[in-house]
Amino acid sequence: MEDIAKKTAGFLLQIKAIKLQPSNPFTWASGWKSPIYCDNRKTLSFPEVRSFIASSFASLVKELYPGAELIAGVATGAIAHGALAADRMGLPFVYVRSGAKEHGLGNQIEGFWLPGQKVVVIEDLISTGGSSLSAVKALRDAGCEVLGMAAIFTYEFKKAADGFEAENCRLDTLSNYTALIDTAVKTGYIGNEEVETLRKWRLDPANWGLALQ
Repeated sequence: MEDIAKKTAGFLLQIKAIKLQPSNPFTWASGWKSPIYCDNRKTLSFPEVRSFIASSFASLVKELYPGAELIAGVATGAIAHGALAADRMGLPFVYVRSGAKEHGLGNQIEGFWLPGQKVVVIEDLISTGGSSLSAVKALRDAGCEVLGMAAIFTYEFKKAADGFEAENCRLDTLSNYTALIDTAVKTGYIGNEEVETLRKWRLDPANWGLALQ
């Protein structure tokens, strides 16, 4: 998995799905200041990257979750990735909304599933883990047995790790923050001074930006 982590990180940097700007931080929707921004939707626009991610997900699920009977994508970012992976494995696919629809059938889970089915959830990005674990809860409430979650990338926040542990949900990712920084250094994308800034941010992302104000 280490080779996949580095290759995935390299792709994300190459196509600018991940941008690193320690000297000119981004502002997230949460209000956090961040030296990194990740938009994995861009991977769908690059056939080589898209195919690599789908194949890597399929291999990961086959190896780590051989009993999987259903693949579920988290809306909206992981719908396409989940469907592509499910297609490679010949498994059925559903996707999970952030909440139940306010019209029609009022579904939160779209597609066909059966109570008791063993499901692996596909996600594009893990930050604090809140929205991802909401999808896990929705599937469990619907009677599915969630084997675990697989994501393209994680910031490796302690809050997310604690959340997945508390919910007894396994998390596996194609790449992660550590592999990203290592790859960025080796390719000359960032220098040593920027590395220190990026590492400090990950330890306390909620308060990191306060020093900039």
